[in-house]
Amino acid sequence: MYELPLFPLNLVLFPGMPLNLHIFEERYKQMIRECRAKGQPFGVVLIRRGVEAGGKLAVPYDFGCTAQITEVEPLEEGRFNLTGIGQDRFRIHSLKYDRPYLVGLVDDQPLLPGIAQDLPELEQSLRPWLEKYIQIIAQGKDVGDTLARIPHDPMVVAYLAAVILQIPAHQKQHFLEIGDCANLLAALNDAYRREVGIIRRIFKTMPPIGGGHFSRN
Repeated sequence: MYELPLFPLNLVLFPGMPLNLHIFEERYKQMIRECRAKGQPFGVVLIRRGVEAGGKLAVPYDFGCTAQITEVEPLEEGRFNLTGIGQDRFRIHSLKYDRPYLVGLVDDQPLLPGIAQDLPELEQSLRPWLEKYIQIIAQGKDVGDTLARIPHDPMVVAYLAAVILQIPAHQKQHFLEIGDCANLLAALNDAYRREVGIIRRIFKTMPPIGGGHFSRN
């Protein structure tokens, strides 16, 4: 186990997912400065109770993902934009409150394969639903090149599918907490079938808007 600075947010970060943040609170300016000085990542955790900015430190869920800082863009008044990438899944065992920001005692929780012989079939089962969903949220744009670039690595596909799915953050947290790839792919398969079915039912009941494309906004 090791100590990890934590950034509670209203989002779920997955390994491989890009992260863009605007840092303006003094406690998180200090946290990022210290992370950069030590060359270490910080942990992104979904807020269970509390608020993202201002006030007391929020209470996070137990599972999160480390974020490796890739770029910092300085702005006026000491603010900055931060770009990072999701790296390692971790679990919090205890929290420390002796600094302006939250610190967790954590250990890494890499995604296990599960039943390895099931992974190719589970990945192939999820892929067509993922492609249908991407076509829906693209609202008629040509996504052929995007679909062709979807990898065939089951673990990469699983986390990509979890990132793309537009559902509430607490539902995404469930996917982050699943510890093996086989169960994660199975859970995502169920979720994508459900979400595609919901959108199709909406298409049937709502009148055309503009060019007939559906917007989830």
